[in-house]
Amino acid sequence: MKKIWVFLAIIALILFMVLAGGYIYVANSEIPFYENKAPENFAVTADSASIAEGARMARMMCAQCHESEDGKLGGAFMPDTKEFGKIYAPNITQHPKYGITDYTNGELAFLFRTGIKKNGQFAPPWMPKYPHLSDKDLNNLIAFLKSDHYMVQASDNDPPYRQPSFLAKALSRFAFFPLEYPSEPIAEPDTSDPVIFGKYISTAKFDCFSCHSADFKKLDIGQPEQSEGFMAGGNSLLRVSGETVLSPNLTMDPETGLGNWTEEEFIKSVRYGIRPNGKPAVEYPMVPYTDLTDKEISAIWAYLNSLEPVRNELLLEDAG
Repeated sequence: MKKIWVFLAIIALILFMVLAGGYIYVANSEIPFYENKAPENFAVTADSASIAEGARMARMMCAQCHESEDGKLGGAFMPDTKEFGKIYAPNITQHPKYGITDYTNGELAFLFRTGIKKNGQFAPPWMPKYPHLSDKDLNNLIAFLKSDHYMVQASDNDPPYRQPSFLAKALSRFAFFPLEYPSEPIAEPDTSDPVIFGKYISTAKFDCFSCHSADFKKLDIGQPEQSEGFMAGGNSLLRVSGETVLSPNLTMDPETGLGNWTEEEFIKSVRYGIRPNGKPAVEYPMVPYTDLTDKEISAIWAYLNSLEPVRNELLLEDAG
């Protein structure tokens, strides 16, 4: 019997040493690097229409994290990533030293699609990836970043380098990995079908699902609808004040979601930040999406109505 206890103690000690060694390794490592296989000679159409649409997208996709005090995309501190450490969105303007002027069109496309940067490092969990964005919208976004638009003109802002937490490093090594670069073209969605169009806006273009699902750590970027608590809210977010707020349930559950809302009330809430009761509906990290069109918001509404209603008990507890 004594030999068994000695054997178990040795096994426990070995296990402890392995875990401790793994913790030390991850804690002192950087977010991992991968081979950059960015396409060469990536053609981009940069006419006024594509740049204007890219700018509209950037105001909703990029500015919330990357906008600096000068009104450009010069980078800023992100207060909504408490679990992930001290996070600073980088400067993505055309500044020759601090910005992204050395990125080719193909390297930008590869980054947005896969999450792999020019230097091969994986973009951490808080950086959205866009594997389902249509080729046209990807073109528009890159055209904007390379344009003479004010938002991307050189900003002298130089944000501090991020300080990812152990959790962020661990997730980047064991849970989140680079996505496959598409081997086939990604077409635009059928805008005549509001459910299909709404799904595209919510899961591929404007990343609504990431905040409105249950947990950033359990997102399925490749298959958004497989994310835990998809669109049912309860994700823990931080306001600028440091106060924690849970993301709303966007399914049609009558008690914890939007089941008692009308489409007009939803449009007013998304665009102007006003609830049906007249109270503010949005506060950072959620902002009014004044750039969305009526057709886009109505499509989101149609898509949300197509989802199975989910009762989120966590939101009932939070309200209580």
